Amino acid sequence: MMNDRTRRGFLADVGRGALVATLGSGTAFDLGLAHARTDEGGSRERLLFGDREALVELMQETPVDRLVPVLVEKIRAGAELRDLVAAAALANARTFGGEDYVGFHTMMALAPAFHMSRDLPEDRRALPVLKVLYRNTARIGEFGGPSKEVLHPVEPCDSSTGRAGAEALRDAMRAKDMDRAEATFASLVRGGPDEAFNDLLPTVQDNTEVHRTVLPYRAWDLLGLIGPDHAHTLLRQSVRYCVKSEREWKHTAEMDRPREILPRLMDQYKLPTASPGRREADDAWVDQMARTIFEATPEQAAEMAAAALAEGMAPAAIGEAISMAANQLVLRDPGRTASQAQPNKPVGSVHGDSIGVHACDSANAWRNMALASNPRNAAACLILGAFQVALDRDQRGGDFKNRTPNPRPEDMEAVRSVEPSKILGDLRSAIRGNDQARACALVQWLGESEADPKAAFDLLLGYAVSEDGALHAEKFYRTAREEFAVTRPAFRWRQVVALARVTASEYGRPAPGYAEAVELLKV
Repeated sequence: MMNDRTRRGFLADVGRGALVATLGSGTAFDLGLAHARTDEGGSRERLLFGDREALVELMQETPVDRLVPVLVEKIRAGAELRDLVAAAALANARTFGGEDYVGFHTMMALAPAFHMSRDLPEDRRALPVLKVLYRNTARIGEFGGPSKEVLHPVEPCDSSTGRAGAEALRDAMRAKDMDRAEATFASLVRGGPDEAFNDLLPTVQDNTEVHRTVLPYRAWDLLGLIGPDHAHTLLRQSVRYCVKSEREWKHTAEMDRPREILPRLMDQYKLPTASPGRREADDAWVDQMARTIFEATPEQAAEMAAAALAEGMAPAAIGEAISMAANQLVLRDPGRTASQAQPNKPVGSVHGDSIGVHACDSANAWRNMALASNPRNAAACLILGAFQVALDRDQRGGDFKNRTPNPRPEDMEAVRSVEPSKILGDLRSAIRGNDQARACALVQWLGESEADPKAAFDLLLGYAVSEDGALHAEKFYRTAREEFAVTRPAFRWRQVVALARVTASEYGRPAPGYAEAVELLKV
């Protein structure tokens, strides 16, 4: 096991043949940083992943119609789900590099699927993982497999320019220079994963588009499963996403507002403060802050978060209010109109890339990145988290401010006669009938009946595993579960109500590969 100092020394010499010769190819490959053969086109060197390489190649090269039987046999032979998820993440990163819509959504579902597996009975734990691995390999095949790999080894640049690492990376992104951005980030990884993550975040913070926000958090979350030595491979996907976005977006003052608002507020409120605030918030403060963020303009919401930080409010309380404001977008969503409907996302649906699901996943990402980063980035993440909720509310239309959130009073009145012991059965029926309003009311009734929340989550988890969810089922289930755990008792059942609504919306569209996995696992 390398200590931190040795690892930093190794990362400083990424890609250098002399070091590989000194350590031996096996050690270098095991760190996921060495390369020894060209890609199938013969023109570029290929990233290799040492002891994980065989599994990584299996994820990339197995015909998708053979994948589930192969993986089930490996599981029966003792393969750990953690190792399968790690191999899939590396195969995904190497193939897509954060540049394919289905590809990066699949990467973002891998850690949630693994976490979901731990909440299931032993004989069913493989199901959410197999579901996402099937999606991963299917998309890799559609994309072109190994011959189309996006990520290749990259040489670190000379970092002696005098610019701070975060500024140099952001400058390269704004210049739309992919090669310079990649080389700059490769040099930043020399300082270790934590420093590289913190150097990456100012580039991410140039815009609050949902995928730009969630991608680095989900990559960071995966490091807990894969190991910090693969931080470069996983986090450079965000570098590439940001540069590609910079090239493709039509830049307007509206689009680039975070670039003006964030530094102005950080300067105005003298953030970050000397130490994180410790003022505890009561229920009334969090509720009022959430309501105000939800109703404010994006600029006002950002300033409220900055002011609260400057006043010494605990960051966790501010993050909780941001999450509760985002939750309202799920509860008040009018559903897709005829012009917004797509295959697997019909009129009235709120699953998949709905504004509420996106807003909640983004708020969750900002909160978690704030916890994992330095004081400057923690403050920036909370300011931008508040900004994004208000911006999301305005972007989809639907007059969210004046809509009554689910569950509506008439829907609550209709379920209060249901005996507590029968609520779960009725909830299952509501989900299978795509009755979003009744599902919301039944879950609220469960909360008011002081039911065990685990029973509700267990029921909803089953559908998060079996249904396709239009690329978002795993992430949103994980978001709701995490936010429930850190939201105070007075408000936390709102997270379960939102999950029930999305679950009722997505039911009836089984995930590809799921039925085969159920059959082979005999569950």
